[in-house]
Amino acid sequence: MAIADQVSAGGGIHSDMDALAAMINTGMEHAVPAMHQLGIRVLEVGPGHAVTVVPLAGNSNHIGTMYAGALFGAAELLGGALFFPNFDAARFYPTVKDLQIRYRRPATTDVRARASLDAATIDRMQQEVRITGRTEFVLDAVLTDNSGATVATTHGTYQIRTSGESTPS
Repeated sequence: MAIADQVSAGGGIHSDMDALAAMINTGMEHAVPAMHQLGIRVLEVGPGHAVTVVPLAGNSNHIGTMYAGALFGAAELLGGALFFPNFDAARFYPTVKDLQIRYRRPATTDVRARASLDAATIDRMQQEVRITGRTEFVLDAVLTDNSGATVATTHGTYQIRTSGESTPS
């Protein structure tokens, strides 16, 4: 079952954020198997924030630090996670249009990625997607190790589109 099917089964936008994070994590196993295989999980999700985690175990590279692709995945998932508490997954879907990452220092522990959107941006997006069938948003994320040190930052552009619409242009 797709993530959108699981999340929209209750109808509309979800308000139980712990249950929503669990549904996203369960859905990732089928919708995006690579994320699941990397062990990337949503820890927290709410209307204006999301936190993901990626373990070092199973994701280390040839020099014993975290594989760059695992860091990228943890950051990229934030845009999709932020979609679910704000939009009806039966009517809309999220997609990443562009994501740039800047690696700041080697990660030698598990990593958390955090991002947030303010209420005004979410309101604009909800109005725009209802009127035009799509909206874009910019999301900046910070990835930190267990000591709180920044290991990477990202800057991404995401789209929300009406279900049935083709890929980003």
